[in-house]
Amino acid sequence: MILLAHSFFLALDEKQNEKMKPYSPLSTLIAAALLRENGHEVALFDATFADDVTRFDLALDRFNPSAVVLMEDNFNFLTKMCTTVRREAALAMIRAAAARGCKVAVNGPDVSDNPCLYLGAGADAVVLGEGEMALLELTNAWQRGDTDIGAIPGLMVPGPKGIVTTSPRRAMQDLDALPPPAWDLIDAAPYRAAWTQAHGEFSWNIATSRGCPYSCNWCAKPTFGRRYNARSPENVAREMLRLKQEVAPDHLWFVDDIFGLDVDWVCAFADEVHRIGAVIPFTMQSRVNLMTERAVAALAQAGAREVWLGIESGSQLILDLMDKGTTVDSARTATRTLQAHGIKACWFIQLGYPSESWDDLLATRDLIREEKPDQIGVSVAYPLPGTEFHDRVRAQLGRQRNWKDTGELAMLFQGTYDTAFYRAVRDLLHAEVDSGRHDDRSWQALSDKAGAHRSQSPSLLAAAGAYVGR
Repeated sequence: MILLAHSFFLALDEKQNEKMKPYSPLSTLIAAALLRENGHEVALFDATFADDVTRFDLALDRFNPSAVVLMEDNFNFLTKMCTTVRREAALAMIRAAAARGCKVAVNGPDVSDNPCLYLGAGADAVVLGEGEMALLELTNAWQRGDTDIGAIPGLMVPGPKGIVTTSPRRAMQDLDALPPPAWDLIDAAPYRAAWTQAHGEFSWNIATSRGCPYSCNWCAKPTFGRRYNARSPENVAREMLRLKQEVAPDHLWFVDDIFGLDVDWVCAFADEVHRIGAVIPFTMQSRVNLMTERAVAALAQAGAREVWLGIESGSQLILDLMDKGTTVDSARTATRTLQAHGIKACWFIQLGYPSESWDDLLATRDLIREEKPDQIGVSVAYPLPGTEFHDRVRAQLGRQRNWKDTGELAMLFQGTYDTAFYRAVRDLLHAEVDSGRHDDRSWQALSDKAGAHRSQSPSLLAAAGAYVGR
């Protein structure tokens, strides 16, 4: 018996618990389906609605597995940032499984960044990247009783002189070859109850692709990298039809970093979901340069209800420093095109990128006022290991390298302003969108604070200027 699990306990993240938009652990369910398809007996511990890690202990007692796979949901953007509460839960789960004599494999971005932590807690192997095929080979070896797993590509394992990284594994090309997620292993009822009670509808998650070819220098791609592989439109439409029949969600969240990179794919997808009667209203993520008239028209036909765009800033200077590869004008055009087709245009905003000045913040505010996005999500620049941005600010990082939970919004490096200041900006930006209220008095008060901060912190401005002149 192989017990698959993940370490996201909704109850331990105050912000996500308040938002109450829980989604199934998609990567975990795909891995479970693949193992089962290849003859393994599998079970699932879904941490989402569990109170704490003690529930995992009960699952170990119930299933008495020979192996435990801690497979984090690599499609969930919250997994990339790895809050400390999530890491602590994962390490406790590894220790509990190892104490019972289970073989333990772990996969996820934080695992790849900090393998010593996880192997030190008792894991037998770190599974790198997307993980499914390496995991299958690993569990096959364990089932046969093989002790030498060093020949399996895509692993990190303990060695006599430290951690050994096996040969690289080529990324999957044919995503249609993967089985559909093992939805039967998960109890959809608490997800349905949580969603309908909080939002009046039930949403479910689905993925059509892996990777992102763009090179924003703050964006980590620890799992899928800069490649882009997509399932066929027909394969995705069939999964949507099965979801309609077996899970019956009111809404779908396409978890792709970028949904529909190719406009021909989007058009074929729209045609296919209509042809087989699989249309379900959905939300997705994309980029402003991809929101052409043809693409947006097809998205509307396919059932798109809202599209989240990485706008990041209303300042072209900041966008260029991020290597974003977009313009402020293209943000305006994409927003207007979406809204003209009846699709909500939602923006991700990032505050605190190095060199961001008060004028840059005002440019973001003014862009929001002028274009009126339907929703926004606001965060601060977060140094993720493996990114160019992280390398540049590494020397400024203190002991705290991760947020405790997703609502902390803490500045982890030496930004132009401090955490409290950016939290105040976030709250004002949300007020601009959520209530349409232009609180100019509060903006003026922040402007006064910004001026005082500039006069008191010349070293920060000098550091920012050096960053601009890189």
